[in-house]
Amino acid sequence: MTSYIAIDWGSTNLRAWHYQAGVCIDERRSEAGVTRLGDRTPAEVFASVTAGWPVNDVPVVMAGMVGSNAGWRSVPYLSCPVPLGDIASRLTRVEDKAWIVPGLSVEGADNYNVMRGEETQLLGALELQPAPLYVMPGTHAKWVQMEQDRVLDFRTVMTGELHHLLLKQSLVGAGLPEQQENAAAFRAGVQVGSNDASILARLFEVRASHVLGARDRRHISDFLSGLLIGHEVALMTQQADAASQPITIIAGSALAQRYQQALQFIGMDSVTLEGDRAFQNGIRSIANVLAN
Repeated sequence: MTSYIAIDWGSTNLRAWHYQAGVCIDERRSEAGVTRLGDRTPAEVFASVTAGWPVNDVPVVMAGMVGSNAGWRSVPYLSCPVPLGDIASRLTRVEDKAWIVPGLSVEGADNYNVMRGEETQLLGALELQPAPLYVMPGTHAKWVQMEQDRVLDFRTVMTGELHHLLLKQSLVGAGLPEQQENAAAFRAGVQVGSNDASILARLFEVRASHVLGARDRRHISDFLSGLLIGHEVALMTQQADAASQPITIIAGSALAQRYQQALQFIGMDSVTLEGDRAFQNGIRSIANVLAN
């Protein structure tokens, strides 16, 4: 089994794992994402996070925003359609210390999109849970169309960021008390959001409903979450012309459960795959290629 170091280096956080003979023997976390380096260089953060690890003796593979124009080195995107197997042969070496995984891009008349980090999860998911359509929930959710091992197309939906902005920085969330989880409120939001061709006119109603006492002010976050996710899954499954095979959701359990509920509401089957498991499997496959 291959020994290697895997690093998931995003905008706000960094996670690193040291694998020896295929077993993780150490894990480290840092808040020094590429937008939070402070007065340190990426090389200095790298040295700190991997201190004591054999970075000169085993493959070191990094994925995420570390390869962006705000990261350590701006790494070119691989243009879709592209086989995921091409990733391992298109890495970028940085300062003789590590390899950075390229992101993926789409440039079309009706779609301009980029991803960094998710391609590594897709590479892992291809082996663990192959599917014609993946959804990768998060701040910027990705919907990825596959054909066997090829990424044909993908789109990004800013559902997570929109939820945060509306709740924290708009009139929709102004004056609300501390929010509480409420499954019924989430389901009610899903029902409204999945049945509307556009939810723009519904957003102010979120505020009006609690001002008028129609909705519990403590459950507005979950209702808004259901509204946005419900609309997202209805729209994106229609655009992707989702096949009869289940959609694979790549995410942590809590967020995956929300998307699974929303998909179930519109009659779509889905399976879930833990995001960290997919990422680690993807990094392992790249490290195996580098070691050979």
